[in-house]
Amino acid sequence: MTDSQVALQADLSCLVDGELDEVAAARAMVRLEDSAECQIFLDDIRRFARLHRDLSDPQRLEARIAMLGAGEIAKAAENIDLAHRLATIFYQLGKAYTLSAIDGPGFRERVFEAAVPVQDAKTQGRGFVDGVVSSGRADEAHSAEAVGAMEMGEERSTWGGRSDWLEARHLLNGRLEQIADPLEKGRRLLSQSIEIDPSHEEARIYLAYVYSREGKKLKAASLYRDVFDTALSLSNRGHAAMQLGRLHFLEGDVHEALILWRWMNISGLSSDEARFNVVRFNIGVAYAQQGRDQRALDSFRDLLDAQLRAGGEASDIAALFVENPDARKIFEARPGFLAQLMKQLPELFEANEVSKS
Repeated sequence: MTDSQVALQADLSCLVDGELDEVAAARAMVRLEDSAECQIFLDDIRRFARLHRDLSDPQRLEARIAMLGAGEIAKAAENIDLAHRLATIFYQLGKAYTLSAIDGPGFRERVFEAAVPVQDAKTQGRGFVDGVVSSGRADEAHSAEAVGAMEMGEERSTWGGRSDWLEARHLLNGRLEQIADPLEKGRRLLSQSIEIDPSHEEARIYLAYVYSREGKKLKAASLYRDVFDTALSLSNRGHAAMQLGRLHFLEGDVHEALILWRWMNISGLSSDEARFNVVRFNIGVAYAQQGRDQRALDSFRDLLDAQLRAGGEASDIAALFVENPDARKIFEARPGFLAQLMKQLPELFEANEVSKS
């Protein structure tokens, strides 16, 4: 919210409660008349109030739905489904190109499911788009969504018209091949996925990952934060928290990184999903960076115990220490830390010796 909107919010709250004198009330009314920002804010409050009344009163909600009509609702729902399916196709392709350009197989398997075969995915995508266009569903669904937006008092352009689907077909049929750089292809496809379905959580996570690898830290952090704050999937919130925490850590904000990573422990993600167990390693490194050696050692102990309880190998955890030079520098900077690590987690060093032999 802007400063003007915050001030108006306070004045309106006091006005409703009878706590605003005449001069202040007049000032609030003048601000409302003169400021476009304040008018937008008040309109948002009104829409929210109407929505709240509709949701709390079944009869009002039924009346609102009845205004749309069963046919329009069905078509609007179909358009949402078709758009999400197409957005997922672009996301899968964008992810495949992105990972082929900047990452190894370990990230692919631990973070999300394996990347799809590019050629198969493009063939299936073209078939899906051709089916929608030839059936005429693109035009019908687009009209239904426009009607739905109008009935709900919204004025905005919607994705899903015939021209949009034709543009998607052009992208799959050859326009994509004109882009030589796999990473640029990935960015283009992920951006297209979000344009089609702005709520596509996985596409937003991967686009943020592309931004971070390109050094666009602010754009990446903003997108990760948005996913963390709004995602419906707890796992997707976990992925966003993990990556956003890494950005903060690399920028020297260890405190903020720990808040995000500890949330993953508190929420149960690190215990419920094995792929998130690695966050305990990040937490341990962050504690070591802060000079809180015992907290770091406890986190590494929890990491190893969780791995062994799940039937995993200690060597996989040992590899995290061996393959992370930045973490080793932090450990070596702490006098006696490596000796304590060897004493409290002997399994790690035993596993490392076995792997060497």
